Amino acid sequence: MAFEGLSEKLARAFKNLKQHGHLTESDVKTAMREIKLALLEADVNFKVVKEFIGKVSTRCVGSDVLESLTPAQQVIKIVNEELTALMGSETANIKMASTPPTIVMMVGLQGTGKTTQSGKIAGYFKKKGRRPLLVACDVYRPAAITQLEVVGSGVDVPVFKIDGEMNPVKIAKEAITHAKKHGNDLVLLDTAGRLHIDDALMEELTRIKETVNPQEILLVVDAMTGQDAVNVAESFDRLLDITGVVLTKLDGDTRGGAALSVKYITGKPIKFAGVGEKLTDIEPFHPDRMASRILGMGDVLSLIDKAQEAYDEKEAAALEEKLRKNKFTLQDFLDQMRQIKKMGPLENLLGMMPGMNQAQLKDVHIDERQLARTEAIILSMTPAEREDPSLMNASRRRRIAAGSGTTVEMVNRLLKQFEQMQ
Repeated sequence: MAFEGLSEKLARAFKNLKQHGHLTESDVKTAMREIKLALLEADVNFKVVKEFIGKVSTRCVGSDVLESLTPAQQVIKIVNEELTALMGSETANIKMASTPPTIVMMVGLQGTGKTTQSGKIAGYFKKKGRRPLLVACDVYRPAAITQLEVVGSGVDVPVFKIDGEMNPVKIAKEAITHAKKHGNDLVLLDTAGRLHIDDALMEELTRIKETVNPQEILLVVDAMTGQDAVNVAESFDRLLDITGVVLTKLDGDTRGGAALSVKYITGKPIKFAGVGEKLTDIEPFHPDRMASRILGMGDVLSLIDKAQEAYDEKEAAALEEKLRKNKFTLQDFLDQMRQIKKMGPLENLLGMMPGMNQAQLKDVHIDERQLARTEAIILSMTPAEREDPSLMNASRRRRIAAGSGTTVEMVNRLLKQFEQMQ
């Protein structure tokens, strides 16, 4: 889980602070030392840590904190505010062109997931009512175009390519003409990457930039590479003047150093975060929400966003009516379970709940197969049985167990849980 180690160490530092009814400068210094070590162990850039601790310390030894009735809470509040500021304060949106199409250049090293992220961002904006076009500008990597086509079909977004053409500048230019003709208001250029930054790569990217004049140049970096991701971001920014960063594999980055350093080092905001393997697993990067997650305060707003994406308002209203009248059926239960699955891994959803810090969740493992078994059991029932579980006698339960590849005990357990839930 993202920031797992950092969250745990910060929680420990704050717990020690809360044990003091009154704080002295010495208590604050001790806490700052713990926070500093936690950040360095999370692979946060040293310069970033030094400035962050300096700002937090200055604010924490003020009379507002030391003379407060709840000094520990005041310190946590200050750390939360400074973490948010460190990651960019406000959510940075894609800058849309006044006259379509908006052109977004996706750049980065090979292996960071640039092609997949291009598809994810295209899918994200398609849901928002845009008409995106993916453009295959990587003409060197074997199967790069095929991969983009697979990703494009996964999010139902067309892919522009020119068979046999080896000039990515020409492909990009013709793609813009194609987008204008076909009403595509967002063009995502999937450019080539290399294993390292070299002159040939940068020259090509510079020529594409000069030719199509993109509104956005988004650098895709792998969050799990920590400090290396920040160094890559700094190099690309110096050579291309990027407008933002897309952090991939943020869900697997237990340290979080890249997310906490990249804005400070480059001055460019993180605009999107890849949080899973599915093509829907991408979200705008909200610094304030991320700071809350790090400090174990949850992220209710992101949870609500996910729920709104997954749930149909009319269905939700109909379900509420059923619950009021106590007419909740096993079919409704199945529908609800499918809606929750659409919101992403359950561990991630729990991590957004206030009070559920990473240390508490570390040993929690939710067996997603259990959901699949529950689904199989309900699908093995007849429509009448789903509507009225009281019909379920011993022979019906045996039939359902055989049909779902489970046991009678599992069927009984599900029916018991459903009865309690009703």
